[in-house]
Amino acid sequence: MHPLRKAISVKGSREFSRNELVGLLAFTLRIMSVKEAKESVDAWIKQGLIEEREGVLLVKEEALDETTKGEDLFGEMAQFVSSSLGLGRDELMTELEEFSKRYGNLDRKLVLYLFGLDRGLDMSKFRDRLSLE
Repeated sequence: MHPLRKAISVKGSREFSRNELVGLLAFTLRIMSVKEAKESVDAWIKQGLIEEREGVLLVKEEALDETTKGEDLFGEMAQFVSSSLGLGRDELMTELEEFSKRYGNLDRKLVLYLFGLDRGLDMSKFRDRLSLE
């Protein structure tokens, strides 16, 4: 799940002050450091995921939905692989990071797909949804 989605679910609103959003990401959710949270907020503004109005940050749900479409497939694949192999999400990410060193700079969905195949899983249900552009 995208960090902005997590922040919205904790607060229950799409509006944040900059300090509030950084605090949620760094302290409440503990998914990044303060520095990373500040950099992420700036990057999300540039990407158009957040609109800044008079000191208030407004998360644009439509833009976030577009961004997370690819994440949904990765999350679905990760859930399938981790449950099939009896691994926790953190264990899977650690093994996936090591596995990805073999292939260089490939899309992480493709690396996860190859990882599942390497472990003997039937990944055919994800094949058509992967874009190999």
